[in-house]
Amino acid sequence: MKNSKYYPWAVVALLWVVALLNYMDRQMLSTMRSAMMVDIEELELAANFGRLMAVFLWIYGLMSPISGLIADRLNRKWLIVGSLFVWSGVTWRMGYADNFTELYVLRAIMGVSEALYIPSALSMIADYHSDKTRSLAIGIHMTGLYAGQAIGGFGATVANLYSWEATFHYFGIIGVVYSLVLIFFLHEKEGHSIKKLKQDVPQTSRISVMRGMAMLFSNIAFWVILFYFAVPSLPGWATKNWLPTLFAENLSIDMSQAGPMSTITIAISSFIGVLLGGMLSDRWIQKNLRGRVYTGAIGLGLMIPALLFLGYGHTFLPVIGGAVCFGLGFGMFDANNMPILCQFVPSRLRATAYGIMNMTGVFAGALVTSLLGKSMDSGHLGQDFVLMAGVVGIILVIQLLVLRPKTNEMT
Repeated sequence: MKNSKYYPWAVVALLWVVALLNYMDRQMLSTMRSAMMVDIEELELAANFGRLMAVFLWIYGLMSPISGLIADRLNRKWLIVGSLFVWSGVTWRMGYADNFTELYVLRAIMGVSEALYIPSALSMIADYHSDKTRSLAIGIHMTGLYAGQAIGGFGATVANLYSWEATFHYFGIIGVVYSLVLIFFLHEKEGHSIKKLKQDVPQTSRISVMRGMAMLFSNIAFWVILFYFAVPSLPGWATKNWLPTLFAENLSIDMSQAGPMSTITIAISSFIGVLLGGMLSDRWIQKNLRGRVYTGAIGLGLMIPALLFLGYGHTFLPVIGGAVCFGLGFGMFDANNMPILCQFVPSRLRATAYGIMNMTGVFAGALVTSLLGKSMDSGHLGQDFVLMAGVVGIILVIQLLVLRPKTNEMT
């Protein structure tokens, strides 16, 4: 099977399910606060709930560069299988938590295990696909994240039907079982493992950790890509962690309705955006080396009015319209991060580079998650969503001025 011409797409399909589980397990907590605080009273304070969401992001961010370094040097299949098994086990164990401290520690462990996944998965897909299909392949994979985000939005609904403990148990067991399936069907790209590199690659072509870092951070384009990735992560993580709450507040509806409504709206529009962004980028790059940069810029441009609608809207149409617009824009942006990186960073450093990017994006998300918890307590959640639109506008201008690739793919 691994030698079939269709196997690169089979890899995307296999990892799509992992991506779904990745976001489903982390997202469902954002809708389950009201159910959980009956048993864990510390969650009654929104700032504490913000801390619980943020610890995942801080640990996830700290681990991301390490995960990238590991993925560039070890077998990515086993990193993916192992990380899925661990975070699914953590999800299952959260159903037995009976105090805030235990939840806090488990979320931190989840941050470590989930951080191993994204750099490994995206660099594997990028290796399996050429520049003609890379954005679409990565975009399709990203739809798994959005699907997981949408399903995670039903956490409160399932908790109302059964219990929040059972919800964690069921979702965790699914991931553990699927990690065993991957052992048999997921295969590493030939030539990636460190053993293969030592046999076939000249000594001068192999890069030490310190030299690799020096190469990345001496590249001005990489610094711009870092900020280009980090700034949209502010509203990106804000919508993941606080949009259900914003929907409930602005539309005056119960969280069991607001959770699915917000996550499904974002997920469906992001699904469409990532496919459009992937197909447009793969075609545009054949005619213009800045095609991926321009596609990402269109995505950022759509996010600006979306944040204004989400922040100021208090009726159904502007709030839903803002969520749809944001999802379309973020999907187009998301589909082109790794493909843009491929135009500026050689393949042997891509997982490392993406790990560093992921760290900056997640740290931005952890910061905004904590700040929005305090904002929620003070009644300024909508206003702070609006402020993020200006920050996105600044990075949009910088991206268009600085990112000028000279090749479709740096080798």
